[in-house]
Amino acid sequence: MVAYRSVLITGASSGLGRALALQCAAPGVELHLSGRDATRLEAVAAACRGRGAAAQGRVLDVRDAAAMEAWITEAGRLDLVVANAGISAGTGDGLPESAAQARVIFAANLDGVLNTVMPALAAMRTQVPGADGVRGRIGVVASIAAFVPAPGAPAYCASKAAVDAWTVAAATTAGREGVLMTSICPGYVRTAMTARNRFPMPGLMDADRAARIMLRGLAAGRRRIVFPWWMGLAARLVGLLPPRLSGALLSIPAGKDSLPDGA
Repeated sequence: MVAYRSVLITGASSGLGRALALQCAAPGVELHLSGRDATRLEAVAAACRGRGAAAQGRVLDVRDAAAMEAWITEAGRLDLVVANAGISAGTGDGLPESAAQARVIFAANLDGVLNTVMPALAAMRTQVPGADGVRGRIGVVASIAAFVPAPGAPAYCASKAAVDAWTVAAATTAGREGVLMTSICPGYVRTAMTARNRFPMPGLMDADRAARIMLRGLAAGRRRIVFPWWMGLAARLVGLLPPRLSGALLSIPAGKDSLPDGA
């Protein structure tokens, strides 16, 4: 496993972000953590400090491009950046997705990723490479949902498809400059986000296990991490079906709740 000295994680106040922070926390490691809930973020930072890491939390919204660029630039050398922050929502009980919800999801899941990765890439390009020639690593959390146009969560699936495709495509050029980029496509992970799902979630796993899988793949320099593999394969196969058939298979009577007003 790669020994990271400096790690930056967005959406670190809960779920996968929290699990990743705790997995990376160790003596001599500097953690830069962001989230929108100050109380939960400080609790995660304190837990990481309890493991010997120097952990700093910053309350930030990834949709704020200027604030994100300033935070990442100020962090200094970064060995690993994980663009983890995102939101999930669907169409409730078959109702059309509102324009407001679609825009909020794209702003967080797509713009938020770009607001994290672009300044991280710029900073890492200037870093002195390690003995392995790597200047830094960037992980982007997409989803297996990127492979299937589910009628119950159109903006969520589309936003994750966009960040997956962009990350995999951008990884080639970034790699030539010594920056390894990885698209991370997990299945269902037990977090507060998935707790709102009102449908069966095959392959559901704990966030700690998911974080370990992600960190192994990042250390190996993989362009894309998909887990569980069988769920990723099934999603790929469904995505190859004619839209009318895949839409029928993916339609469920009670699905992912819509965002609350004002979210």
